[in-house]
Amino acid sequence: MDKVTHVVPKLHLTDHGKSASPRMEYPPPFPDSQLENLVSDIKDWQITHGSLLKLVNTDQDSTVLTHAVGACLFPTLFPKEQFEQALGLQKVYNKLYARVAEDEEWLYDTLKDDEFARVLWDIHKEVKKEGYVQDHSLGIFRSDYMLDANPAGQVKLKQVEFNTISCAGGIHSNLISDMHRHLQRRGAYVAAGLDDTTASINISASHLPPSHTLSTITSGLVSAHTLYGPPKSPDAEQTCILFIVQPRNFNIADERPIEYALWDQNIPVFRVELSPEILAHTSLTPTRELLYHPPSRAAAAPLEVSVVYLRAGFEAEEYSGPGCGDAREARVRVELSRAVKCPSILSHLTTFKKVQQALAVPGVLQRFLPSSGEAFNISSTFAQLYPMDASAAGLEARELAMDEEVSEGYVLKPSLEGGGHNVYGSAIPAFLACTPEEEWSRYILMSKIVSPTVQNLLMSPQGLYKGPVISELGVFGVCLWRRSGEAEGRVEMIGNTEPCCWSFKTKSKGVDEMSVVKGYGCFDSPALVDNDVFMACCRDDEQG
Repeated sequence: MDKVTHVVPKLHLTDHGKSASPRMEYPPPFPDSQLENLVSDIKDWQITHGSLLKLVNTDQDSTVLTHAVGACLFPTLFPKEQFEQALGLQKVYNKLYARVAEDEEWLYDTLKDDEFARVLWDIHKEVKKEGYVQDHSLGIFRSDYMLDANPAGQVKLKQVEFNTISCAGGIHSNLISDMHRHLQRRGAYVAAGLDDTTASINISASHLPPSHTLSTITSGLVSAHTLYGPPKSPDAEQTCILFIVQPRNFNIADERPIEYALWDQNIPVFRVELSPEILAHTSLTPTRELLYHPPSRAAAAPLEVSVVYLRAGFEAEEYSGPGCGDAREARVRVELSRAVKCPSILSHLTTFKKVQQALAVPGVLQRFLPSSGEAFNISSTFAQLYPMDASAAGLEARELAMDEEVSEGYVLKPSLEGGGHNVYGSAIPAFLACTPEEEWSRYILMSKIVSPTVQNLLMSPQGLYKGPVISELGVFGVCLWRRSGEAEGRVEMIGNTEPCCWSFKTKSKGVDEMSVVKGYGCFDSPALVDNDVFMACCRDDEQG
């Protein structure tokens, strides 16, 4: 993260053209001693509450090192209206993506040119040939948004991406939100020694919405586990939930709390790596119950798996290369089984950026959302999106992408999860020139979201940063559905949780990517304010 040494620009708020009010600043101007105390308090909170990343290269027999995740010292200003809009849209987004997951014809036509999608589609075809035995699917989704500012000074909510597999960051954001609320209640955000001409924006508890990510995700897994019911196999006496995870996992603090919360509800949970470990410790009965044989309980009866929760399997490299055939075979075994999958292979495919782009084509949303009101509300969050294939729209996108000046306003995005994969602005033409043209169709071209900036202080392993920042809001959605009949896209929503949880990430203005665990930003929580207050702060920030 780039370090910035300049001070926060002064924020001058005026009262509808009348005399200027006292100078307003956010974050408040802290003396060095007060700022040092705040930093110390945040370090202690993160250590005490497990807001940490594991340094896997330091893992020894009896110890392992960790470091705190990047965190914002203050909650970042965010307009309340757009925050509530994002939460209000999630139930419709849940329904939309459940219906897309069950529309095989449309999904295949959309993804047939993507190499990784074909790997997953071949798994689906193999399982479908044998016959699916589980009609229910669990979705733990996350829709990510940024604010887009137009020349008239208005801000609108624009979707960055929609994620349907291994949606991370919820527990980290939960912890940072709790931390900010704790610091606010003990007065840590009240600046000492302000003079008569300076006033800070006073953040009260009502500005800081709580996030219940842990309990919401846990409840979704419990619902699927309950729906599955008691064991069906005579060989099993108990059911369990299986977490499929990546080896050498450094982000355990975002996963383990979910596991522990389920154990607290007397639901056994076991973690297995997407590797030969799954094949070694699971088996399928003739009637497709998935049995788990814990290596620590070799003499005991196996457990029947009710739910498979994937926090792995979203990277192409996990299915290719030496020894990766086991991962594919393991995924086939899971999909063949009676266990409820989170996500199913078809729901996994909906996370591809090509799906996001295809849904933005005029008229397509109505295939899945006949309600004009729902379709309009969803489409209002779409940025301008293009395919990069040989269609008329794709050829137009290629022309835009290869223009050195025009490309500055776009982002080239592959269907890969996590930060670090996108190509931005003026770097696009050179990247495409080095990429075989037959591979261009794996990407989409998206107009850049021009986010207004406010001020904050960020703390990460790269150091302290003070200056203009941009935030990304991720809204979690949890839903359970059943495939309804043979008609494409027909689903019955069993459960569609009202969203009350989110992730919030903030980065310095000069950074393109937003993956906190990869070092591009910090976890944060929003300080909700009226739009006029937010825009006044943004305007003054840009004026400097």
